[in-house]
Formats: sequence, C-alpha cells, structure tokens
Amino acid sequence: DPLENKVLDFVNGQQDIKHRVIRAIGDAEIRFREDHLRLMRAVRFASKLNFSIHQETFSALQKLAPLVQSVSTERIRDEILKVLTEGGARRGFELLDDTGLLHEVLPEVEKMKGVEQPPQFHPEGDVWVHTLMMLSQLKSPTPSLALGVLLHDVGKPPTFSISDRIRFNNHADVGTRMAEEICRRLRLPMRVTERVCELIKHHLRFKDFPRMRPAKQKRFLRMDGFEEHLELHRLDCNSSHSNLTNYELARKMLTETPVEKIHPIPLITGHNLIEQGYKPGPIFKKILSAVEDAQLEGTLNSQPDALQLIQDKLVWMLNE
Repeated sequence: DPLENKVLDFVNGQQDIKHRVIRAIGDAEIRFREDHLRLMRAVRFASKLNFSIHQETFSALQKLAPLVQSVSTERIRDEILKVLTEGGARRGFELLDDTGLLHEVLPEVEKMKGVEQPPQFHPEGDVWVHTLMMLSQLKSPTPSLALGVLLHDVGKPPTFSISDRIRFNNHADVGTRMAEEICRRLRLPMRVTERVCELIKHHLRFKDFPRMRPAKQKRFLRMDGFEEHLELHRLDCNSSHSNLTNYELARKMLTETPVEKIHPIPLITGHNLIEQGYKPGPIFKKILSAVEDAQLEGTLNSQPDALQLIQDKLVWMLNE
C-alpha cells in the first residue's frame, strides 16, 4: 500500500522469503494443474535462490511430474537452460531427479545414475556423481558449455562394458549422436547444437595432447570455441583424477604461441598449384594440408620452399 507504506501480505510470503522456502500458494496440486510449467519453475527458483521446497509443494511436484509432458518443448528447453546457466546447476538437477522431472524431460541423463566408472580414473563415483560435480563448478557458462558438461558422458550408459576393467568404448562418438538428438528434440539453435556436439566429440582428445605432433596440436588449439573445450576438460579433470597436466600444457601453448603461428597465412593456394601446371581436383586439399602441416611444424617458411616440397615429395599425389 503506497499510501500507508506497508506490504499487504495475505499468504505469509515474507516469512517464506525470510526462511528461504519455495511454497505454492494454497493447494499446490491446484496451482501446478493450472500451469504445468510451474513444475519446472519451482525447481529453477529453488536452485537459483538456494531455497528449500516446502514439503507439500514438493510432494505435489513428485505426484504431478508427468504433467510436464504437456508443456511446449521450447518452454521446457528454456527452463533447463536457466537451471544450467543461472546458478545452482547441481542442485537444480538433483531436484529434477528427486521430483521425477528429470525422467520426464531428460531420461538419457537419468540413466547416468549408478553407472560405475573405473576407480583408478574416477575415484569420485559413478557417471551421475561425476556430472553433478562438474555442474557444481559452472560459473556463468554459455548454454553450449553448460550442455556440454551435462551431456559429455551421456554415451557412457549404453557403452558400459567390463573386460580387463570397466570400459566405455566409443562413448564420445555415441554420446555425440545422442546429444545431437537431445538438442534437436529441445529445438536448440543449430549453432548451439553444433558446438555441444563438438565439445562432446573432442573431449577425450586432451589425453593425447602431449604426444601430438606440433601441427596437430596447433590445429586443435585453433578449433572454434577452443576456450570452451579447454574449460570442459578442466572441469572434467577437477571432478575425477584432478590431474591438470594436459590442461596446463594446452593453456600454456595457447597463451604463449603467437596467433600467426597457430593461424599462419597460407604459403600456397590452389591457384598457385594451377599456375604450376597441376590439374585441379580433390587431391589439392591433401596437398595444401600437407604443406600447411610442414608450415605449422616450422619446416617451411616461404612459398618457394613450399613449391619445392611439392615437386620433391608430394608431386606423386597430384599424378595419381
């Protein structure tokens, strides 16, 4: 009331705020049946604000969770992204799981629960625990990074096997395909879907980084969105074996290597090859890539040297 300068509170809302409680007004079931999106919003508010959910409201959430299926995909997607990016992502997904909403909106993520991992690499526990630990470390992430964290091991449940030890053969490739299906189902923008898939597809490459040739390392460093790849790897390590050696190596190389050494101006182009009398064709791509590899390795520094390399060692490709 602006005239008397007092708050008119008919539902004890101020007390709930004081005690950090999310509570539906009146009958919780009625409120949720009025608008099924409120099921997701209750979880989002609780996770973002770090509030608890009142028991009656929580019980109604559990009972009515299947009703979220009637909500439009776009609205569910927006709530999931807000849970992931606005703070409290770990608690948000724990609440989604506890209420049964996770089963309704992201059953592939729910299947991570109880999937054991080799303890020598993952002393923290199963795939679900590992993913929650990563979510807990997110700080104002982009939607693509947050989804990359959530889904980076989504391919582990269907690839679980035990031979000499627990293994997840090809889980990055399987997970990439699953993530693409999930992103398309949620109707995410194509650019976000592509970035999420790239993050998952390449998240294991860091283990081989020290053994890569310099050219391959530089090609890796110049991938679109490499900072997100690097951050996903850091979170992955921090939530498992805690060994950041490869992260530090890649970070150091990215920071200390001049841009022109990572993205050098091409010494030759297809036009140069045509000028030399070579017939255009798909093989040009292999030739140019081989020349760029030598350039990235530091063994080529001029166009004449590049043309000489082609004449001495690569001309066989053009004559195939």
